[in-house]
Amino acid sequence: MSKTKRILIFEDEEVLAGILEQYLSQAGYAVDTLADGTHAVETILGTAPDLVVLDLMLPGKDGLTICRELRAKSEVPIIMETARVEEIDRLLGLEIGADDYLCKPFSPRELVARVKAILRRSAMRDEQGGHHVAHVLELDEESWRATVDGQPVDFTRREIQLLRVLHRRPGRVFSRSQLMDLAFSEDVILTDRTIDSHIKNIRQKVRACAGDWDPIRSVYGVGYAYEA
Repeated sequence: MSKTKRILIFEDEEVLAGILEQYLSQAGYAVDTLADGTHAVETILGTAPDLVVLDLMLPGKDGLTICRELRAKSEVPIIMETARVEEIDRLLGLEIGADDYLCKPFSPRELVARVKAILRRSAMRDEQGGHHVAHVLELDEESWRATVDGQPVDFTRREIQLLRVLHRRPGRVFSRSQLMDLAFSEDVILTDRTIDSHIKNIRQKVRACAGDWDPIRSVYGVGYAYEA
């Protein structure tokens, strides 16, 4: 029988913390909540939860500092919460190492879905262990060519432009507006749908060469990251 996953929530809004605890508990997780960030790093390292939900604004020590300190010592999955939409770009720019972000107000069901997705990815990595096949996507920016596991892939010019931005900074989450500015600066008329469409096409072409491998991680409501 599989071990019950433990979630540790740092949230100083008592009502919200209670709601999140209720939903995650109903989803089958063991949940603990804390309202102060002063000893958050020590608590996380000492209790070793399977995932941490971390509010950006906490008394004692803020979520940004906690995440940075924790990442120097642990790879525990972290979902950051923020009440201010403008903070998302700052968090992305600082590359603090969180696995996902949620802007308040958000649906508790959305948090449950994010938690399930992150823990599912972690479980897959653990199961694969030493048998994991390391896929490789290579870009030749001078010739505008790409290969996946040594096989040439017929990406379009715009797909290469988009991949180039993501590929240069593995793990960095780029918003759609950032991708539009960095990859398609010469184009005047672009929308979020343009980025989503190119990402979909890139994924299909990669999978045609490497099975189920998907090198691009979606961060709901934010953007995309290349996973090396």
